[in-house]
Amino acid sequence: MLQLTIDGIVQSAAPGRLLDVLLQAGAEVPHLCHDLRLTPHGGCRLCLVEVDGEPRPVASCACQAEDGMVIRTDTPALRALRRTHLQLLAESYPPAAMEAEPQHPLHRLFAAYDVEPGGQLRDGLFLDDTHPYIGVDMTRCIDCQRCVRICEQLQGQFVWEAWQRGAALRIAPAHGATLLEGGCVSCGACVDSCPSGALYDKRVTVEVEGWTRTTCVYCAVGCQMEVGRRGARVVAVRPAASPVNRGHLCVKGRYAFEFNHSPERIAWPMIRDGEGWRRVSWDEALDFTAAKLRAIVAAHGADAIGVLGSARATNEENYLAQKFARVVLGTNNIDCCARVCHTPSAKALKTMLGTGAASNGFDDIELAGAFLICGANPTENHPVVGARIKQAVLNGARLVVIDPRRTELAGLADVHLAPRPGCNVPLFNAMAATLIEEDLLDHAFIGERVAGLDEFADFIVDYAPERVAMECGVSAADIRAAARLYAAGRPSMCLHGLGVTEHLQGTEGVMTLINLALLTGNLGRPGAGINPLRGQNNVQGAAHMGCDPATLPGGQSFKEAGARCASAWGAPLPERHGRNLLQMVDAAAAGELKAIWAFGYDIYLSLANVAETTRALSELELVIVQDLFLNETAKAFGSVFLPAASFLERDGTFMNSDRRVQRIRQVVPAPGEARPDWWIIQQLAARLGRAEGFDFAGPQAIWDEVRALWPEGAGLSYARLEHESLHWPCPDEQHPGTPVLYQSSFPVGQRATLAAIAYLPTPEQTDADYPLLLLTGRTLYQFNAGTLSNRTPDAVLRPADTLDMAPADATRLGLADATPVRVTSRYGEVVLPLRISRQVQPGQVFATFHGSEPLVNRLTSSIRDLQVQAPEYKVTAVRVTAASA
Repeated sequence: MLQLTIDGIVQSAAPGRLLDVLLQAGAEVPHLCHDLRLTPHGGCRLCLVEVDGEPRPVASCACQAEDGMVIRTDTPALRALRRTHLQLLAESYPPAAMEAEPQHPLHRLFAAYDVEPGGQLRDGLFLDDTHPYIGVDMTRCIDCQRCVRICEQLQGQFVWEAWQRGAALRIAPAHGATLLEGGCVSCGACVDSCPSGALYDKRVTVEVEGWTRTTCVYCAVGCQMEVGRRGARVVAVRPAASPVNRGHLCVKGRYAFEFNHSPERIAWPMIRDGEGWRRVSWDEALDFTAAKLRAIVAAHGADAIGVLGSARATNEENYLAQKFARVVLGTNNIDCCARVCHTPSAKALKTMLGTGAASNGFDDIELAGAFLICGANPTENHPVVGARIKQAVLNGARLVVIDPRRTELAGLADVHLAPRPGCNVPLFNAMAATLIEEDLLDHAFIGERVAGLDEFADFIVDYAPERVAMECGVSAADIRAAARLYAAGRPSMCLHGLGVTEHLQGTEGVMTLINLALLTGNLGRPGAGINPLRGQNNVQGAAHMGCDPATLPGGQSFKEAGARCASAWGAPLPERHGRNLLQMVDAAAAGELKAIWAFGYDIYLSLANVAETTRALSELELVIVQDLFLNETAKAFGSVFLPAASFLERDGTFMNSDRRVQRIRQVVPAPGEARPDWWIIQQLAARLGRAEGFDFAGPQAIWDEVRALWPEGAGLSYARLEHESLHWPCPDEQHPGTPVLYQSSFPVGQRATLAAIAYLPTPEQTDADYPLLLLTGRTLYQFNAGTLSNRTPDAVLRPADTLDMAPADATRLGLADATPVRVTSRYGEVVLPLRISRQVQPGQVFATFHGSEPLVNRLTSSIRDLQVQAPEYKVTAVRVTAASA
């Protein structure tokens, strides 16, 4: 620690930039060009302070604090200098802006130093009112260049540019006539940083009454944010300082919150009455539901009912859901949406290494020497993590991207491999073959931590790059280049997404990635690891809390934790193996499953092959939907609707993609009669005779029961989570958490065994009738099924799903950009607007799936992962014709 004398008071401080130290100490040092997230600029000269031994005042933002410094922050000479600088800024500033919005930092400084704006406006400044969220009025610009720097240094988008110099300096987009034309991704970082109101949030038109810190509800990065409220409404969101997002948010986290107050919110219970719905009391809805469940159990047994947890719900609520299934109903038929996305990751990681979660935290991004990004598009689907990866690459880290499309990160990559969809296993095997053939191995790590190398080496010879390159659709030279770069970058971080998992061999594809990490020693060390980028905010937590037919809370097996849970719950656990989500659908189609309770999960819209899903759900006697909106499952098949509170209306915890458990906090009251999921589960348990064991006072009491049953989470108390961002394992309240797994051994033992995975081609192949391969995925401005994001102005930025096609294919088929096309598979057809894109390879097309119409899953097949039954969303053979044909 440093000892500084600040305005006559001796204070201790950690090393750092002097301005940051002074602000942390409580000194009021004015500044306009400074932002904690940026490198020093020293342009505004307002942060000048006097330092003993210095001949003239120094810019505190541009110098480091030193032990023994004696500093004066507020003297007559300093105030005079600051007032002079402010007067220069005020000459060309509009007085009306200060009068209308006195809250801006610049306006507060004008007032504090008794400076009046002069109103001598400059001509030809950039104005833009076309963006739905961000307004631009550069007549208020003071040329601090914070927008330019934050767009470069935090987001890496390079939208803004300082044109000309001196008195002629102007800030405007580097390209295009508008923000969006200039490549803006609407993250709002420039707005957040702007001190003058030149950039502003167009929708923040009322004064915020208070701010509440919570966790974002969109992807599983787990960004921390502060939510502003006025009365019972959310009116603004701003980023919070956190190890996860470092004061940054994406467009959805910052702006896409208006779903919370959508007129389509359902705020009262309803029961299906013929073709319509009848509003009822909570008592009637719960009594109706309990009676139906009781009758089904009596007639068909407990295994005739399935319960589906939710990535939208908290850890506490998912814990209660699986406890309800096992204790109240007596069935292990409990699952969640992880089944269709990252259960293959969890299965592969658990099988080979011992823990079904990411091995490293996001803080390791800045430590990595190289990245291997497979089947993931982070800058669109995990934008804050994507921006951190992009910054690391711009600062010198090496990058390999494996993706059929040319994504933004692929454009920055040292090596981009664009394999034929469905060929991940032979491609990753070919990289492993290169590592062994060229002796790019970490022999010390292998000698201590890896088993089965000789047998694996014998197996992998058949996957030499030259043997599989043609089938994979990439060159052998590029495969070898990718393997060399990954091996040489040590530590090298591997991040993968649904482009790896949603295949026939999804689980095995992840296992072949784990092989690469084992061979190169990229496990158990900072900056490395195998890290699935989870798609939804709490999908990791939902499964980890036991919403999986084969595991109990904490991802524990029945052997590990069965006796402990049975004792704590006061009931024996069901002995029969439960059905997973896809098996529930099969059982419903066969007449064996009679009821499903799904909360926060639109299964009809989300599952592959809509025709088969329709047949299955139509056979059910009871469909309980618990959600914010009357979703597509409820509209088509629902029997009873239970209105849930949103994440902004309840307390609890989420678990993000890198194993952090983080608090969510109630910001506003739930509308009408909507209630938190935990309350609904509690009430239904009581009606079915199991009030005891569900009579919790609130989420904290539920979480304390979770911690008592999950040894690796025992240290994650609410008291700690109030102030800390911790990774599990965290076995006690003195433990610091575990950002990096496997540092000395694996849960499976001292050594992990390499997996010899033979390639099995998917049955879904192109032919003369269906000559194109369809991939599906997300886009930046929408999220998943669009349930939330489509009810916000993001729908203006991305109004419809599209079919992306390579220019050569569009020309060959005589199809024009923006025209509707008919996409037909062996399972169904849809009509989509065509978007001609160079991101897509010839012979392939790409569609998003964010709308209930056209409902792109009408096209996808019933092929499933061989081990955990995740649907193969990523490979569908289709033909494309003009919609009028």
